[in-house]
Amino acid sequence: MDAVAVSISSGMRLAVIRFRDAAKIALFFGVFQAVMPVIGWYAGSHIVRYISYYDHWIAFGLLAFVGFKMIWESFRADGQNNTLNPLDFKVLLLLAVATSIDALAVGLGFAFLNVNILTAVSIIGIITFVLSLTAVYVGKFCSCRFGKRVELVGGLILIGIGLKILIQHLLAQ
Repeated sequence: MDAVAVSISSGMRLAVIRFRDAAKIALFFGVFQAVMPVIGWYAGSHIVRYISYYDHWIAFGLLAFVGFKMIWESFRADGQNNTLNPLDFKVLLLLAVATSIDALAVGLGFAFLNVNILTAVSIIGIITFVLSLTAVYVGKFCSCRFGKRVELVGGLILIGIGLKILIQHLLAQ
């Protein structure tokens, strides 16, 4: 759901949506949501134990950074350039990693439960891709309908996701 919310925010930022652009965003999220459990599955409990101490802080920091940048840009004049491009490789990489860090622990759980990892990550990746692809178009529809201030909402969504991740992990400790 985090990837879907970020995809909606990405769709809000795009002036024009071409299918290949929406597919690029969805592919990043689908691949990372599928690959991270595999990494966790292979890494075993030692590495995940160390990552779990600060993974929520990393996810929160990355999402808050992008969210605050979107909020800042929502107040800029229309003639000013927006520097946050959701199609930029670095931005997509940052967002995909931030929304999929928790999947490392899921992969560890898969190892303990003796889950067929190939089937599980295939389902996760395909569903994330389809939902994210749809979400990009939903975001664009919202931005066309509600104007530039939707970027403000998108930034708040990203910060909210980061806070949700942070609070869930801090309460679980």
